[in-house]
Amino acid sequence: MVQSLWNSSEASKQENALDQLVYRSNIIGADRRVCNWGGGNTSAKTIVKDFRGRDVEVMYVKGSGSDLASMKAGNFTGLRMEDIRPLFEKDEMPDEEMVAYLVNCMIDVKHPRASIETLLHAFLPFKHVDHTHPDSIISLCCADNGKELAKEIFGDRFVWVPYIRPGFKLSKMIAEGVLANPNAELVLMEKHGLVTWGETSEQAYAQTIKIISEAEAFIEARVNAATLFGGVKHAALPADVRRSIASQVMPTIRGAVSDAKKMILSFDDADDVLTFVGGESSPKLSQVGAACPDHLVHTKVVPLFVDWTPNADDVEGLKAILKDSVAAYKEQYKAYFERNKNEGDVMFEPAPRVILIPGVGMINTGKSWAMSQVSGALYHRAIAVMRGATALGEFVSLSENESYNVEYWPLELYKLTLAPAEAEFSRKVAFITGGAGGIGSETARRLVSEGAHVVLADLNLEGAEKIAAEINARYGDNRAIAVKMDVTNEEAVQAAYAATAIAYGGVDIIVNNAGLATSSPFEETSLKEWNLNMNVLGTGYFLVAREAFKVMKAQAVGGSMVFIGSKNSVYAGKNATAYSAAKALEAHLARCIAAEGGEHGIRVNTILPDAILQGSAIWNGSWRNERAAAYGIEPDQLEEYYRKRTTLLVNIYPRDIAEGVAFFASSKAEKTTGCMLTIDGGVPAAFTR
Repeated sequence: MVQSLWNSSEASKQENALDQLVYRSNIIGADRRVCNWGGGNTSAKTIVKDFRGRDVEVMYVKGSGSDLASMKAGNFTGLRMEDIRPLFEKDEMPDEEMVAYLVNCMIDVKHPRASIETLLHAFLPFKHVDHTHPDSIISLCCADNGKELAKEIFGDRFVWVPYIRPGFKLSKMIAEGVLANPNAELVLMEKHGLVTWGETSEQAYAQTIKIISEAEAFIEARVNAATLFGGVKHAALPADVRRSIASQVMPTIRGAVSDAKKMILSFDDADDVLTFVGGESSPKLSQVGAACPDHLVHTKVVPLFVDWTPNADDVEGLKAILKDSVAAYKEQYKAYFERNKNEGDVMFEPAPRVILIPGVGMINTGKSWAMSQVSGALYHRAIAVMRGATALGEFVSLSENESYNVEYWPLELYKLTLAPAEAEFSRKVAFITGGAGGIGSETARRLVSEGAHVVLADLNLEGAEKIAAEINARYGDNRAIAVKMDVTNEEAVQAAYAATAIAYGGVDIIVNNAGLATSSPFEETSLKEWNLNMNVLGTGYFLVAREAFKVMKAQAVGGSMVFIGSKNSVYAGKNATAYSAAKALEAHLARCIAAEGGEHGIRVNTILPDAILQGSAIWNGSWRNERAAAYGIEPDQLEEYYRKRTTLLVNIYPRDIAEGVAFFASSKAEKTTGCMLTIDGGVPAAFTR
């Protein structure tokens, strides 16, 4: 049940009306049962000094494109009420005209564009107004008998407004309804949400929670767990089995849903999802339509509900069904677009955003992990609404044409333009071995800076987690994950890719970088030393590349592998037979994979660096002393020794190698494979010839 999050001590710290509005908005958005991600809006009317020092009445209202849970003062728009109030006398006002008018009412041109529902707040004669999308209220408003049931719950305290799209007309209908009912405490917007108010910020919030709680109690008294969603048709598979199946099918799904642009996936097997996907009536119920207009842009009108009987031994069968089902969904979406399109409309990606698999759970798609999570969060709300609506009566949604017009509504599309432009590695997943080291961590930072999601695989899990935490703090939740992996262990490598599939859906870029180095005169090279180099630098690179090759083939959208070789891949290093031979193996292995990968769009290239001392665990160990001894110098003289032996008289750093990786992985090298790129400052002995 929804609980009040109001903290009087915290609220008292807010110095002015805008700060109080931010506080109220944040606690409303903190509970998604109260308000959808990105949806709803709040306002406060107050007196401020204008640029001439005059007292003017201003309404602060949520600006377009922000989320209540995280918005700050700068996300609100301030508008002069004396400019807005005369609009109430108008009979109609088109969206474009209204938006243009409101721009002229702003007290600061730097404020964001006002919400399409600004006039809803302005026309109501209350200082503080909240418009939310609570699960319980949407359940009531999406039940075929919702208005009649509302009378049982609220008596004559509510105003019921039939569904129309937000804008001038709806705002005026709400205000007229409230003004005509002296007992009104709330507005119920059919298939849309709730409006409440108060004379103080605390009173407005308290009223919101009170009304939601009344509806919740009414619904919960009528929910029958035994008959929920028609009763249980398919029980959930065990948790480990669900996760295993998801990790195996997600690359297939990712390939199927990625057309012109790749998609990032996420997996969800929460209890409410498992209950819904296992319901007898859920396949039909899921196709009724969106539970709320705010969902449409992120979930599409309906999800893909997969027709599959849960069977842990039928993963290959599920893959085949998924391919066919996604293809059919896309054709159905294209037909939906053609039936309803308006002049100038450009079709979105036709693939599903929500995929429901009986016994397994929900898979969500998006242009990033964060956006796939938005699709998932909104479908959790849809499940909650269908649960409540079917307990009350029959779940109903918008008509197909109205759903389309909301999905392609110019004012909704405007919000999408507020998102940052996509970069070179947006929608791509990079798997980096040796991710905790100097080259690995710098490569991760470089790729993430241009939009990538990265997996840092390393035996040093603590080090990889530290790098991942640093990246996430700067670029956002889950842009990087860390996995513990021994490249010489086949099961560990396979498990790391399974974790990658669960986290993001698959992989696009492999950076084969994990390594070590030893130095011994040839006759003193032990079998143990030889095997160590071959296992890590040969077998390890082979296993990492082979498992990546399988995933990339399953996705069928190409991919790029970059091997971090060495100057010694082409140069016979003194006192480094085992290391040099293994590095030569890597370079030729890369060319062999490139020869087979071409027909699948899989490119494989190699970088040949030299003497990357900065941030390297290898150079912090015995290798530094061994190489110094081989050259007859002191260990602390190595950096200068290596600089002077280059024709460019430079040292090479991890960031230099990261630039090479970024080039090979990018569209700039999309026609390059089987290539070796030397980044060593120019060591003549290692010139390829």
